[in-house]
Amino acid sequence: MALTILAVDDSRTMRDMLTFALRDAGFDVSVAEDGVHGLEVLPDVRPDVIITDMNMPRMDGLGFIKGVRADDSYRAIPILVLTTESGVELKTKAREAGATGWIVKPFDKEKLVAAIRRIAA
Repeated sequence: MALTILAVDDSRTMRDMLTFALRDAGFDVSVAEDGVHGLEVLPDVRPDVIITDMNMPRMDGLGFIKGVRADDSYRAIPILVLTTESGVELKTKAREAGATGWIVKPFDKEKLVAAIRRIAA
């Protein structure tokens, strides 16, 4: 059975790139355009792994991660942050909020797929 991935990013281009790369690797992919939308679709998608951007309108990645982790039924879902940001302080805040890992954009498909498989195991 294929892993289900929820990709949350405000960039349509990035959502399309993630969808193409991850479906090509055999994953089922759902997308959301920001943190608010991500929390709205979460109950229907029930992902095995979440990938989220940090800088988004309405609700940023930190708010989204905190929202996911606030619900006990989603606490075990691994969350990968995929962003252009690479500052230590932001990584620390993301980790404290409940992020599992961090990948800097632009992403390498093979590294992203490997990271997803590693954290979903």
